[in-house]
Amino acid sequence: MGESVMNNLSFAITDYVEEDLFLSVEDENKSSKSDSSERKFTGFKIVFAVFCFLLLCELVFFKYISPCMSSPKLTISGQQSYSAEEIARKLIPMNATSWVNFDVQQAVAILSSDVAIEDVVVEKKFPDKILINVVERVPVAITMIVEKGRTNPVYIDKNGVLFPCDSNIKVKDKSLPIISGIPVEQMSYGRRIPSKYRPLIEQITKINALEQNYFASVSEICVRAKEYGNYELALIPAQSKVKVLTDRALNEEALKYMMVVLDVVNKIGTEVSEVDLRYGSVAFRTKLDLEENRG
Repeated sequence: MGESVMNNLSFAITDYVEEDLFLSVEDENKSSKSDSSERKFTGFKIVFAVFCFLLLCELVFFKYISPCMSSPKLTISGQQSYSAEEIARKLIPMNATSWVNFDVQQAVAILSSDVAIEDVVVEKKFPDKILINVVERVPVAITMIVEKGRTNPVYIDKNGVLFPCDSNIKVKDKSLPIISGIPVEQMSYGRRIPSKYRPLIEQITKINALEQNYFASVSEICVRAKEYGNYELALIPAQSKVKVLTDRALNEEALKYMMVVLDVVNKIGTEVSEVDLRYGSVAFRTKLDLEENRG
């Protein structure tokens, strides 16, 4: 009977194994562990993704958003007489505390109100830069205006605009001619001289652009009014007492011709007081001739 029981038990175990009941229990354990590992890995990926997102947000904030909200950084170029600090101080009334509220049009209006500045360009560059390029007026001649009862020298630029004489303004190694006779005595800074005299300023500008400094030998250019609104010129040399009369055509050839004639007059040593180069010929007048004409 004992042997019968053992045989039955053996058959039962065999059947159990053949039906994969032991293997089934082991597979369930493995499957449970695998699901747990996958959940942990998925959770890790989520945490890592959130961390990367927060890191990216922080990077964007400190690199782009924060600079926009802080004080703008000015980059100023083109100025000759002004320093970058002087240009920046002109913009203090704007009270621009950040790049976002910096008003480009207002900045252009403030800087353009300075009559010594010809042109200005202001640009905003993301995230915190303000680029300012200044073009200052360059004097080509000097004249006189009456200001508060006093006669003061004033610069004229290539466009005929009057602006204050300033010791800081740099003249490009050229002698500036003094112009008299233009009716600007009662004009203020920032105004343009009358249109009929602007061609004279254009001629002076072209002569100033030449390599030779012709105006070093000219002390003054006198504008003499004529009938019907025309005018002619009288040049006063820097190292001669002889006045040179010429027409409105002031150019390199006319100045060369004037210097040749003056050189001849100085060598002759006559008492010539005036040389007339008008009408395509040369005429000399002495003091006596001028007094007789006045008489």
